[in-house]
Amino acid sequence: MTSEPCLGIVDWGIGGLGLVRELDRCVPGLPVLYWSDAGVTPYGRMRSADLAARLSAVIAELARRGAAEVVLACNAASTVAPRLTRAPVAVEGIIGHGLASVSDRIRGTVGVVGGRRTIASGCYRRGLTQPGREVLSRVAQPLSAHIEAGSTGSPGFVADLRRIVAPLRGAQALVLACTHYPAVSDWFADALPGTTLIDPAQRLTTAIAARHPAAHTGPVAERAYLTSGDTDAMRRGAEIAWGVDLHAEPAAAAGQLGTRIH
Repeated sequence: MTSEPCLGIVDWGIGGLGLVRELDRCVPGLPVLYWSDAGVTPYGRMRSADLAARLSAVIAELARRGAAEVVLACNAASTVAPRLTRAPVAVEGIIGHGLASVSDRIRGTVGVVGGRRTIASGCYRRGLTQPGREVLSRVAQPLSAHIEAGSTGSPGFVADLRRIVAPLRGAQALVLACTHYPAVSDWFADALPGTTLIDPAQRLTTAIAARHPAAHTGPVAERAYLTSGDTDAMRRGAEIAWGVDLHAEPAAAAGQLGTRIH
């Protein structure tokens, strides 16, 4: 990255690229340093203490590389955000924005689809429950795996999606509590006609844009990408899911924690 302070974004995989796409639209002048941590155990499977320790290491590395603030574009990571108070820069999770995205005027059934850790944490159920509203949560982990693997639209993907959302038919709104899922929003809309889809990344983008008014116009600033996983797999997944073309640099450019791609 350049010497200019940048925004750090953390996701286990490529889901957070949807947030980058929103930032390109709203604050193109804000430099971004993106971390895909696909080379470690999926965040949803880590113990809370281990996940907090891993995130602390990633955030410290992003800060060393120029990040002045870090957002956790991963809902699973955001479940342990309160444990990251000693981070060297400000850290913001996405879950609070997901909760705030659901209007108090919405009554009836509100569905939430997310990974195992996100759903098991109860953050959305507790935060969205109110009189006149029922919150139905569904673990949709297989969909994230399809998106990372580039198998969106396959018979297996379609079968998994329809099985997962079947109990949510008739819901007034559906919170996409994983940043992977907006990449397949058309499939959700087809399976749940009449249901309003809510993408927390949109409200998170609005909050970031409010903090950086000078970046609202001008050419797109540098977007640099790091991964602790397979660069070829990340490039393929980014192209299929988001239409983003990532080019690789030599692995030595990133040091021990991740490989630099841009």
